[in-house]
Amino acid sequence: MIHHERTLELEATPDAVWAVIGRFMHIDDFAPQVKSVDALTEGEDGMGSKRRCHFDNGNSLVEEVIRWEPNRGYRVRLSEMEPMPLHEALAELSVEPVGNDRSKVTWSMDYRVKFGPVGWLLGQTMMKSMMGKVLDGNLKGLADKVRSNQAATGEAA
Repeated sequence: MIHHERTLELEATPDAVWAVIGRFMHIDDFAPQVKSVDALTEGEDGMGSKRRCHFDNGNSLVEEVIRWEPNRGYRVRLSEMEPMPLHEALAELSVEPVGNDRSKVTWSMDYRVKFGPVGWLLGQTMMKSMMGKVLDGNLKGLADKVRSNQAATGEAA
């Protein structure tokens, strides 16, 4: 599998970040390419929760939580990705404290591309570039949402 990750430090506590990312069914609140989300499970967000993410380009995929660590992060398995050139994919989102009232957020993707050796090359070049842009956009959207929440509640940014 090809591993790709991005990190971003935020002027926010891990609790403030988790208040956004821990709302699993609401990734469309901050991920710019996610147009809408369908909850595929009921109850509290956590292990086994499933959502279908719909994208601006008309595609969709399903994400299922396979690891859930409250206030720290989660890992999802992606499925129903037929339009994408991927055999399998996992994504992980985590937050950790760094100093006073700061957090480091890490978003990673592990994926295996279809088409054998040609797919591997595609994954190392075009897919890595595309994934980097998606992860960067998601982290920027997350930072903006956390700042917006802080401004609304009067917390220090």
